[in-house]
Amino acid sequence: MAFVSVVVPVHGVQGYLRRCLDSLLDQSFTDVQVVAVDDCSPDASAAILAEYAARDPRLHVVTLETNVGQGPARNIGLEHATGEYVWFLDGDDWIADGALAAVADRLRRTEPDVLLVDWVRETWTGRMRTSTAGKVYRAAPEVFTLHGWTPIIGVLHVAWNKIVRRELLDKLEFRFDPGWYEDLPYTYGALAAAERISVLDRVCVHYRQRRVGAATRTLGDGHFAIFPAWTRTHEMVEILSPEASVVRPVLFQQMVWHLLKVLGNRNRVDGSARRRFFDQTSEIYQRFLPEGGYPAPPKIEGLKHRLAGSGRYRTFEMLRSVNRWRTLARRKVRRARQQLREGRALLLRAYYRLQLRLPVDETLVLYSAYWHRGYACNPAAVYEKAGELAPRLRGVWAVKPDRVASLPPGVDYVVSGTRAYHRAMARAKYLVNNVNWPDWATKRPGSVHLMTHHGTPLKVMGLDQVRFPGGVKDPDFPAQMRRADRWDFSVAANAFTTERWASAYPCKHETIETGYPRNDRLALATAEDAAAVRERLGISAGATVVLYAPTHREWNTESRMLLDVEDFARHLGPNHVVLVRAHYFYVKAAHGEEGAGQVRDVSAYPVVEDLYLAADVLITDYSSLMFDYAVLDRPIVIFAPDWEAYKTVRGTYFDLFEEPPGAVAASYPDLLDVFRTGSYGDPPAAKARAAFRQRFCHLDDGGAAERVVRKVFAPFVTSTADQPEAATVR
Repeated sequence: MAFVSVVVPVHGVQGYLRRCLDSLLDQSFTDVQVVAVDDCSPDASAAILAEYAARDPRLHVVTLETNVGQGPARNIGLEHATGEYVWFLDGDDWIADGALAAVADRLRRTEPDVLLVDWVRETWTGRMRTSTAGKVYRAAPEVFTLHGWTPIIGVLHVAWNKIVRRELLDKLEFRFDPGWYEDLPYTYGALAAAERISVLDRVCVHYRQRRVGAATRTLGDGHFAIFPAWTRTHEMVEILSPEASVVRPVLFQQMVWHLLKVLGNRNRVDGSARRRFFDQTSEIYQRFLPEGGYPAPPKIEGLKHRLAGSGRYRTFEMLRSVNRWRTLARRKVRRARQQLREGRALLLRAYYRLQLRLPVDETLVLYSAYWHRGYACNPAAVYEKAGELAPRLRGVWAVKPDRVASLPPGVDYVVSGTRAYHRAMARAKYLVNNVNWPDWATKRPGSVHLMTHHGTPLKVMGLDQVRFPGGVKDPDFPAQMRRADRWDFSVAANAFTTERWASAYPCKHETIETGYPRNDRLALATAEDAAAVRERLGISAGATVVLYAPTHREWNTESRMLLDVEDFARHLGPNHVVLVRAHYFYVKAAHGEEGAGQVRDVSAYPVVEDLYLAADVLITDYSSLMFDYAVLDRPIVIFAPDWEAYKTVRGTYFDLFEEPPGAVAASYPDLLDVFRTGSYGDPPAAKARAAFRQRFCHLDDGGAAERVVRKVFAPFVTSTADQPEAATVR
C-alpha cells in the first residue's frame, strides 16, 4: 500500500498530460500510487497513459467505456486508490519539484485528516500568479479543526489543494456529484468532519488556467449546479461539524461571495439566465441565512449582499449598470488626460532634439537611480567620490517631483519631465545610472554612459530571460539591447556578475570589475557607525534587530509579503525589533521609519545602508541585497517558501538552496525553528556565509567607488597617488 495515492481524471488533456505525469513520477519521494482514470478521452491521452504505465508500475490506469465527467471519474479512481492519503489532481495541472516529499513530511509530522497546500496559477500566456492562501496558512495553528479556526473557509474550495486521509473518506462514504462545482461538498464536508487539519505553506500545485475549455470561462446553464452543490455543502456541515453554529456564519458569507462572483462573470452567466440565477441566489440566501446574522462585507460589496438577500433584482442590476458607467467615465477621463500628457511630451521631445544640436557640456554629469526615485545606490557613491577626486565636474541629479525633498542638502537637481531635465539629458557629457535611461534618450557622440546596475544577479536578466517567459515583464528584448547598446561602461561587483552580464547584455561596452561602490560604506563601517545608526533609529543597544527585506515577484501584483511579521515578532519575543523593508517598487515618496514598536516599517527610509548597519541578522528571499549585507559578515537567513515557483517562473543563475549565504527556511515553521534554536548563527551557517562571501564579496574592500571614478572620469581626476588596486577590465 502506498503512502499517498494521487487520482487523476483524464479527458481531453493530451497537450498537458505528460507534464502532469512527469511531475508525479519523477519526484524524489517514491512511495506514491498514481491512479489515472481515462474518462473516454477523445484524443491521444489513452496512448500516453499506456506508454507511461508500461515503464512505471506505480501508474495504474482505469479505462472507462463512456464519458462520465470529472466527479464520477474521481469516484472510480478512489475505488482503485490504495494509499493512506488521497490527493485529487487535474490532468492539465502539475506539482512542483519536491512537493511529494514536503507533503509526506508534513503528513507524518502532524498526522492530519486533511492537509491543505499552496499553489500558483499559470495563465495560458505563461504568466504566474501566486495564491492568497499563503497569508492564511502562515497565521494558522499547526493543527486545528474547522470550528476551531474558521479562516480556512476562505481558502479556494477545490479538491486539488487538499490531501485527505482515506479512512476519513471511507467513514463519510463521500462521493463526488456529477456536473460542475462538485468540489464544494468535498472541501467543506471533509474539513467539517476532520478532527485534525494542517497546512503546508509551500507551493505544491501549478494550476493551469487554459485559454479555452475551462468551466470558469464557459457560458451556460451548467453554472446552476452551484445551487445544489452549496445546498449539499450546508447540509453536510450541519451533520458533520460538532460546532456547526460557529462555522455557519462564515460558511454563509463564503457562499454569498461565491454566488455573486459567478453572477458577476458574463463568461459564465448572461442574458435571461441572469434573472434566474439571481432569483435562486435569493432563495438559497433566505434558506441558509444564520439566525444571528453573518459578517457581511462593508461598502458596495455589503450592499450587493443585501440586495441579493432581499431579492431586489432591478436595483441590483441598476447598481451594476451605474458601476459600469462610472468605470467607462473614468476611462474617458484617463484617456483625455493621457492625450494632454502626450501632447506636452511631444513638445518636450522637440525641445530635446534642439538641445542635441548644441555642444556637449564637458563638465556636466547627470546622475539618476531607480528610475529617478532619488539619491541612492551606486550612483550616489560615485557622485560623492567624484566630488572628492574630480571637483571640476558638476554633478546634477534627475529626480521625480515627489522625491526632491529626499535629496541631501546642497545636491543640485533637475525634475524629470521638465525642460531643465531634457536640457541636461541632451547636453551632459556623462550620464550615470543604475537602470536604463528612457527609450527616447539619444546616445550622442562624445557622451559617456556609465551603467552601475543595482545588484549582483540571482535572478536571470536581459536576454537570459528568454528561457523564462513566465517572469518577463518587458518581452521586447531587441529594445532592451538597444538600451544596453548606449552603455560605455558597465560595473560588475565580482567575477560571477561579469560572466552573467556577458550573456544577459551581449553589447560592445567595457565591463569594469571593481566591486560595488555602494558597498564601500559597509566595508569600512565600524561598531561605532552601527551604534550611531541604532541611536538615530531609536533602537536600544541591547535589542536584537532583524531586518526583513523580501524582493519583488513579477506575478504578484498585490506585492503580498510571504511573512506575517507581526506573528513572527511575537514568536521572537520583546527583546527583538523587526525592521520591514519592502521592495522599492512599492515605496511611497515619504521617508522616515514608521512607528517605534517591535515591528517597524522602514520601506521608505532613504538610506538602506543604515538599516544594514543596524541589523544583527537579515531575512530575505531572492533580493540582491543579500550580496551587499554579506559584506558585513553578519548572519543571513533565506526564507523562501515559494522557491520552486520562483526559480521556475523567474529563473535563477544558481540554486540558492544549494549555495546559500546562511540558514535556509522553506516554510514558516522552519523559520521559527531557525530562530528558536539560533541555527542562523551556528558553525554550518557561518561556513555557508564564508563561502558565499568569498565568491561574491571579495572586491568589496572600500575602494570600489574610487576605482570607478578613476576609470570613467580619468581626464578630470586631480591625483593618481594612493589609488586602489586597478579594476579588472573585461
